[in-house]
Amino acid sequence: MDIKVHVSNVDGTQMAAKINGTFEIDNNSFEFTAIAFGRIGGQNIGVKISEETENKLKTLEYNVDEVIDDLQKKLVSGSLSVPDGLKRESFVDD
Repeated sequence: MDIKVHVSNVDGTQMAAKINGTFEIDNNSFEFTAIAFGRIGGQNIGVKISEETENKLKTLEYNVDEVIDDLQKKLVSGSLSVPDGLKRESFVDD
């Protein structure tokens, strides 16, 4: 499964931030929100998707838990795109 992550907005600091964006799987685009927590024990990100998105993923025969796990890993590792003007450093450890 190849997930592409696009972050559209980050509100907060490296200690705690709310992230909004979209992810794509096989030319299907879905919205997500996430909360990123920093520093003690490393970066941790909790992703939330809507019930509608969850149902669409199930209809397309994706394992929702695997999708969320992959999405969280991409966010933590910085494997994502951001719009001009948004700094990765605001939520990603390099």
